[in-house]
Amino acid sequence: MERREFIRLSLEAAAGISLIPSLSCKVDKGNIRRTNIIIIMADDMGFSDLGCYGSSIETPNIDQLAEDGVRFTQFYNCARCCPTRASLLTGQYPHRVGVGEMINRKRKKKPPAYQGYLNDRCLTIAEALKSAGYHTLMSGKWHVGEYYPNWPLQRGFERYYGLVSGASSYFDTSFVEPKSDKVRIMLRDDQEIVEKGEGFFMTDAITDNAVRMIEEWHQYEDPFFLYVAYTAPHWPLHALPEDIRKYEDHFRDGWDSMRKRRYERVIEMGLVNEKWKLPERDDRVPPWESAEHMEWEIMKMAVYAAQVDRMDQGVGRILRALMRPNIEGNTLVIFLSDNGGCDEILRGNDQAVTPGGSESYMSYGVGWANASNTPFRRYKSWMHEGGISTPFIARWPGVIAPASLTHQVGHVIDLMPTCLDVAGVIYPDQYRNHVLNPLDGRSLLPVLRGEAREEHAFLCWEHFGKSAVREDKWKLVMDSDLNEYELYDMEEDRTETHNLADEYPERVEEMGKVWKAWAEAVGVYPKKVSE
Repeated sequence: MERREFIRLSLEAAAGISLIPSLSCKVDKGNIRRTNIIIIMADDMGFSDLGCYGSSIETPNIDQLAEDGVRFTQFYNCARCCPTRASLLTGQYPHRVGVGEMINRKRKKKPPAYQGYLNDRCLTIAEALKSAGYHTLMSGKWHVGEYYPNWPLQRGFERYYGLVSGASSYFDTSFVEPKSDKVRIMLRDDQEIVEKGEGFFMTDAITDNAVRMIEEWHQYEDPFFLYVAYTAPHWPLHALPEDIRKYEDHFRDGWDSMRKRRYERVIEMGLVNEKWKLPERDDRVPPWESAEHMEWEIMKMAVYAAQVDRMDQGVGRILRALMRPNIEGNTLVIFLSDNGGCDEILRGNDQAVTPGGSESYMSYGVGWANASNTPFRRYKSWMHEGGISTPFIARWPGVIAPASLTHQVGHVIDLMPTCLDVAGVIYPDQYRNHVLNPLDGRSLLPVLRGEAREEHAFLCWEHFGKSAVREDKWKLVMDSDLNEYELYDMEEDRTETHNLADEYPERVEEMGKVWKAWAEAVGVYPKKVSE
């Protein structure tokens, strides 16, 4: 369809007409097995932080998942925890469901697109599948509504264990981070709990409860949907001593060597085109040989790697729990990350404190985040590829070809229609007497089957004033604070090293119109909204 037609549709949507025609997800139920579905999500993990995406961190279980299934090279998220989770659960852009920025911790009145919890114009995967006879289970981070009645059990899940809030100490969920008054909320179903003490570690607890849910619910005749949302490797840098020991000396050659090795590996793996240049090191990061507090820096990356490693161990336990007759072969497992590596510097980053223990509360910083996102630029919350492009792996025995790659473009808004398509569920027009927005996503089922699907005509982003639109091979990145425009050819330069905005001003203008029409349709606020 012509760009002009999509602009027209978008402007009509702003007046109350659907942005893109809704996908009904109609399938022939007679040919569909009642497939179990598991979605596993990492938190703040960079593009090349898995072994199967170029890392030297030990992730054998996730690597095996990739060996048994398909890896996407161009899969997009929404740049940050809350918006990505909102889109994953609903199949809509985050603004359309009320989570354009963050959860509404202070319960302030905000514009609808930024209200800070899921609205009643959307349906979650759990609500849709539960109505079709699935058991719906979740273990891990929620982060799309902090206060009742915006909890998982009110949005379709039968069982829940995890962190409703965004981040917490991995050892003590009652711990308040330095110079902060933010209280973290943990739930078991609808009951608030505090988790701490000997034997508690957040990553393991999320795994333990996910495994218990599989063991309890696999025996029922009806299929199950399980959403496992790890907090790892999101800050704070907390890990178990035995995992840290594996990596204490692993990163002594520093972030420059790490970036170079990973860049070479992703090219060798076919994930990245060799004509895409490795961007220059972030201006804020010194050459490794000039880094201050080098031992402290090495230990920070060791703890981060240990967090990823422990999560991978958990994924292995979940996969082993599926090794039962009529379960493993009839289960679609998806693994992804909510956004790229995070460059935030926490107030607890103190060189006098050793990273990793319960008494610390820090992040790994810009230098290592720059390496985590190799070969891409920027970080979590940015609209460059380092912020919005992360790993995506899917395994489905008998459907997905083992050890395969796809360069087709996917987005988290595609997960809801994919789950409905796999389950043979039709997306309704109304739910609980509320008219629903149509789905923005398109089912990935054809891609999983090794077929070509109809691509999105365009994809758009906005978060705290940073914006982007991708249309075919072109991507326009905008920053409302700086009033800057960057245009990239994703086929020739996906690492975004050559800004073509001055060479193609008409394309910048036209793509800007597409983004503006989308923004008006989904309710993007004209200025950055502060929490």
